[in-house]
Amino acid sequence: MIFRLDKRVIFPEARLAEPDGLLAVGGDLSTGRLMLAYQNGIFPWYNEHGPILWYSPHERFVLYPSELRITKSMRVVLNSNKFHITVNQCFEKVMAACSSVERRNQHGTWITAAMKTAYEQLHRKGYAHSVEVWEQNNLVGGLYGVQIGSVFCGESMFSLVSNASKTALIHVCSSGLYRLIDCQVHTDHLESMGARLISRDEYMDVLRCEI
Repeated sequence: MIFRLDKRVIFPEARLAEPDGLLAVGGDLSTGRLMLAYQNGIFPWYNEHGPILWYSPHERFVLYPSELRITKSMRVVLNSNKFHITVNQCFEKVMAACSSVERRNQHGTWITAAMKTAYEQLHRKGYAHSVEVWEQNNLVGGLYGVQIGSVFCGESMFSLVSNASKTALIHVCSSGLYRLIDCQVHTDHLESMGARLISRDEYMDVLRCEI
């Protein structure tokens, strides 16, 4: 059953999501609703020409910082000081880059104008954060996401040169701030770095400790 949201800032229980993870439709992208969603293992994912869709996958693709895998070649890159890393210095530019970068097997972007406005507001309120990767004063990679205590809910990343997005993710894992990185859905790229699937129940157990 797919639930239709109204003006009330509430969500149905995440366990009621459809097999593909779709839980609800409608509502808005207000700060209060977005934070309630993330606190309950729910996130928005939709295209610009459709209604807001809210998902809670039955399995979650996550990365525990203690399980991060860094290859020898990547360690060489990190030790070369090729990149300079900053945090929360240009959130809007990172979101814009994430929305415009071309991705394999993907047409268009889920990072709509409304999503940009909503997450920029989350950033101004201290809930959303960005990591920027620079090469010779050029922004060449980065990521952004929402923080729920010591859980970082990654939203998107981009890379204009090899290893830039990996460098951003390694920085997040190495910061000591997070016990879990929520990658939401599977990618081979993240699996190679140690990410794995866990059940929604296991994910929610972690979240409940943060609320």
